[in-house]
Amino acid sequence: MIDISESVMQFLLAFVVVGPLLGAAAALLPAPPGLKGKSPEQAVLRHGVTVTGAILIAAVVLALGFDHDQPSKMQASTDISWIPALDVRIHLGIDGISLPLLVLTALLTFLCALYSYFKMPAGPTPKAFVALLLVLESGTLATFAVLDLLLFFLAFEMVLIPMYFLIARWGGEQRTQAAWRFILYTLLGSVVMLLGLLLIGLKSGTFDMVALATDNDRPLTTSVQVIAVLAIGIGLAVKTPMWPLHSWLPDAHTAAPTVGSVLLAGVLLKMGTYGFVRILLPVAPDGMRTFAPYLAAFAVVGIIYGSLACLALAKQGAKGDLKRLIAYSSVGHMGFVLLGIATMTTTGVNGALFANIAHGLITGLLFFLVGALKDRTGTTDLDTLAEETGAALYGKAPRLGGLLAFGAVASLGLPGLAGFWGEMLALFGAFRPADGLSRPAFLTFMAIAAFGTLLTAAYLLVVVRRVCMGAIPQDSPKLADVQTYEFAAWTPLVALTVVAGLWPKALLGLTDPAVQQLLAGGTR
Repeated sequence: MIDISESVMQFLLAFVVVGPLLGAAAALLPAPPGLKGKSPEQAVLRHGVTVTGAILIAAVVLALGFDHDQPSKMQASTDISWIPALDVRIHLGIDGISLPLLVLTALLTFLCALYSYFKMPAGPTPKAFVALLLVLESGTLATFAVLDLLLFFLAFEMVLIPMYFLIARWGGEQRTQAAWRFILYTLLGSVVMLLGLLLIGLKSGTFDMVALATDNDRPLTTSVQVIAVLAIGIGLAVKTPMWPLHSWLPDAHTAAPTVGSVLLAGVLLKMGTYGFVRILLPVAPDGMRTFAPYLAAFAVVGIIYGSLACLALAKQGAKGDLKRLIAYSSVGHMGFVLLGIATMTTTGVNGALFANIAHGLITGLLFFLVGALKDRTGTTDLDTLAEETGAALYGKAPRLGGLLAFGAVASLGLPGLAGFWGEMLALFGAFRPADGLSRPAFLTFMAIAAFGTLLTAAYLLVVVRRVCMGAIPQDSPKLADVQTYEFAAWTPLVALTVVAGLWPKALLGLTDPAVQQLLAGGTR
């Protein structure tokens, strides 16, 4: 760790949030300043790599300067009055809960920009693509950094428009319908969420999230908390997505370009679960306790439903789409995150936060790999892929096949990789939920979720067997193995998946003190 003054930390956090917006504006200029390329298209793509790279460096320096001895303390804080009449403030800050998500967002966006520089998705001008990518990054980073309810809502909504256009303009088949479904679901959920946020702010007299979580002089009645949790929870559940509000997700993933799928799964889904942890658990604990059993029930149904849907898609002759299968797997994986949150325990919430990061790394890698397979074979249909590769990806492209198998075993929760710890801690949290919650009910939820891990292993191993394992047909066409730019984009995800699996304390050491304080409602 390095010693950085608070003023520099404040500047770095502000730059991380606002920098991508400035980069997006610059990308729309006739020529991005200071950059040259063989063509204007190459220059603007290089601009995207440069800006996202600068944001990643700033996020890493922010993480290095973070006081790891006090991860529960809000650091790099900026607090400026914005709308005094409503007590709305430009309040930024990071703690052990938000810092990992901030760094993950910066990393995945940079890798997507780097990948797009060499493999730009087919569609309109790269100028618009880069600008939308940067606006999306800014909105996501702001969601994890702001500490005001109304600013949180604005950042939460800011990502919808760029993701809509990334799907609608650079996506594949049926992209328009998928984009409209995505934005309609999320907008309708957000309208309800806004009502809940306004209810909390008006009843408590402040929209400041830190004050709401720590100031015992602003208590909300149980009835207000129940209404607020219901309203805000619906909006967050749509973005997570929680069964049965998930139906926009498979279409959006299937139609989105590769980098759109990576960011959608790796970053945007985390915004919903982050809202549960940052807002509802500390601000409305009584309301959360009321709805926790229902949230856990929906979570375990999502785990089983997502796994069964993936098994159905993985069956031979089912015309299953590999991108769609991974999208449905996200419904199951995010079910574990919601289960951990529903336990309202330190163990369960830590598991949820760990599973968030693991899912971003592993599913981001899987979507990159599926995109690479589509580039090489022209399809993501499992039957066609099996025919194109002769079910022998190991033999035809060993590095690509090995990475696909690695992503699969990491996703199924193999011990020693990142996917294991989050799901295991969520199950431990369900084994002994918070006081006031029915232990027999949560033990039942734990058993159902554990069965879901077996189903997850089943469908992922079926996918590996169908695509990777087999003899190479004599007349089979050659298949390009991992290219240099792909290696550069994917290696960080592989390395972090291994590091997080072997050294979980690196992440849990950040989140655990912050979660303990968040659940206790102590002063900062």
